[in-house]
Amino acid sequence: MAEWQALVGRQAAVSEWVQISQAQIDSFAELTGDRQWIHVDPERARRESPYGGPIAHGFLTLSLLSRLFAEATSCDGARVRINYGLNRVRFPAPVPAGSRVRARFILASAEEIAGGVQAVWDAALHVEGAEKPSLVAEWVVRYYYG
Repeated sequence: MAEWQALVGRQAAVSEWVQISQAQIDSFAELTGDRQWIHVDPERARRESPYGGPIAHGFLTLSLLSRLFAEATSCDGARVRINYGLNRVRFPAPVPAGSRVRARFILASAEEIAGGVQAVWDAALHVEGAEKPSLVAEWVVRYYYG
């Protein structure tokens, strides 16, 4: 627990850059049934969207947090890591199709729970070259040991 407490308030991880392709956006649309034109119709999005082209679904970008976190961190000794939920999520800026993103994770809090630790991560997803993040979230993850 002392190791966890020592990390509170500190940036614990930054992921590598990952490209978000139109093919990924289209696949996500098919999986979720969210086929809104702003995501899946590049021509119409170029003509009518305030973003000048297609953008990734907010929930697609949110779903990337698990992957980006796992690739950027290791939690030696934990038997299992459980996504416990989100306290707050906002999508302040778009993720244009074809752009690259990466995530930053700051440990906001850590508390002992039965068999492990509950951590709250301040997560932010950034588009390469963009001024503000495209996603900010308070993400609750439980780590179980033993």
